[in-house]
Amino acid sequence: MAELDAITLSVIQASLQQVCDEMDLTFSRAAFSPVIAEANDRSDGIYSAVDGSLIAQGAQGLPVFVGVMQHSTRTLIDMIREGRCLPPEEGDIYIVNDPYLGGTHLMDVRFVMPVYRDGAIYCWLSNTGHWPDIGGAVPGGFSASATAVEQEGLRLPPVKLFKKGAMDPEIFAIITSNIRVADQRIGDIKAQAAALLVGQERLSAILDRYGDETVSAAIAELRRRAAAQMRAHIRGIADGVYRAKAHVDSDGVVDQPLTIALAVEKTGEQLVFDFAGSSPPCAGPMNSVIATTLSSVYLAMRHIFPDVPISAGAFEPLVVKRPEGTFLDARYPRPVSGCAAEVSQRIAEAVFAAMVQALPDKVTAAPAGSSGNFALGGHDPARRRDFVMYQISGGGYGGNSRHDGLSNGCSTIGISKSPPVEVMEQTYPVLYRHYALREGSGGAGRHRGGFGLSYEVELLRGEARASFVMDHGRFGPQGACGGGDGAVNMVTVFRDGQAHTPPHLSKEQDIPLKAGDRVKVGTPGGGGYGDPHLRDRELVRRDVSLGYYTAAEAAEMFGPF
Repeated sequence: MAELDAITLSVIQASLQQVCDEMDLTFSRAAFSPVIAEANDRSDGIYSAVDGSLIAQGAQGLPVFVGVMQHSTRTLIDMIREGRCLPPEEGDIYIVNDPYLGGTHLMDVRFVMPVYRDGAIYCWLSNTGHWPDIGGAVPGGFSASATAVEQEGLRLPPVKLFKKGAMDPEIFAIITSNIRVADQRIGDIKAQAAALLVGQERLSAILDRYGDETVSAAIAELRRRAAAQMRAHIRGIADGVYRAKAHVDSDGVVDQPLTIALAVEKTGEQLVFDFAGSSPPCAGPMNSVIATTLSSVYLAMRHIFPDVPISAGAFEPLVVKRPEGTFLDARYPRPVSGCAAEVSQRIAEAVFAAMVQALPDKVTAAPAGSSGNFALGGHDPARRRDFVMYQISGGGYGGNSRHDGLSNGCSTIGISKSPPVEVMEQTYPVLYRHYALREGSGGAGRHRGGFGLSYEVELLRGEARASFVMDHGRFGPQGACGGGDGAVNMVTVFRDGQAHTPPHLSKEQDIPLKAGDRVKVGTPGGGGYGDPHLRDRELVRRDVSLGYYTAAEAAEMFGPF
């Protein structure tokens, strides 16, 4: 093995990252669905052959999948060792979306492929893509009132969709027989598989160039350094216990809020996250499986310390006590469609609210923290075909010690962006009548929160059913250090000219629409940071001149200006 000098280590690190980035790019460019091709709701990574631990992940992949794919790959390896899953061969690709086997919700479908060197598995490649439909009670899979996971769609344990490089027609037939607009899924499936094949080719070139042993030594060293870097950051935090709470509006079935109670204990070079005291498992789909709960903590710490490389080593100093008996440790058959998109962001919000007490100069006030899941499924008579449209939305980021929050940023859990309006209008029978910043939604503070998004979409023809699984409709994103909360999420459906607000504020399913009916959404603004009365008066006047706040709003929130 060649000597592992600093330059070689750096080049290998960048090369592994590039492999994942190219997988991400391949997946998006080849995918059929706008939610992947345009919104980039996907992620790719490289994982250890021994225990599935994360080696590298694409920089443009969803952060929430960092811990999830590590957990699911480890579960697959364990199942193979225990004989509960068919052993792999070269060219095999497993498909799995079972939430309880290291997943999120059913719409996040994972592919996992072994990479062989000299007849043995060197590592695993895995990716996750959000499929726009996975069957179940409602188009798009986001059932707001499901009480069992079977109502949410097709659940797949790890099975070989590709065997020795060829797609299994029987497995494919089972999948397409259980989902809507099935003929369009082949494009996403082939794109997802192609991304892994590209990754295998690029990774093999790196191994051929530097040698398997050298790359393995580099991976081990990179993991050690990531752990050391995270521990160094933790050492700078004062020992103690930092407590916070965050709330989910409701579970979609019982109209009562759910509480996430968090205590973060810092001792030496370790942080322990304890969710004891959180609400028990809920009836509706806002339960979180353990893989998503773990990943939510990891991604929150990545937001706080973004310089730490993405590696399993970065998670080693972070100990999350399993929150047994709470809705953050869902077991079969609890419904989970809201876990990845919504509950994960409430978990991250609780981490931010706790850690801002310890690191006020590094942690922001709460961001919008909702993916704004809006699914619309129906029939387009002009094109003589069914459709399932899935819209995600941005929102305001929280202010921080240095500046105001970003407006209409992507959700806490991802790099995903809203699909372009033009693409949505070309693909589905809809018209966006309004699409703009949601003025007045940023929380007041010395540095105010960013603004959410306001949009209104009209069904142009045919009939359809609308479903929403959003959050922050009851409680706005939390301000920090004296800052005000951001504005709450708002959903209004106009049917026959009559306005309808969902009983659970931003959760409801199967709302029938016909041509001319409209849906209006206002996403949350970010929380404010610091005493609003200390805000620079010139910045207040600028916000008013730009129409971000009315003069009356600004005077009430920030004082005379």
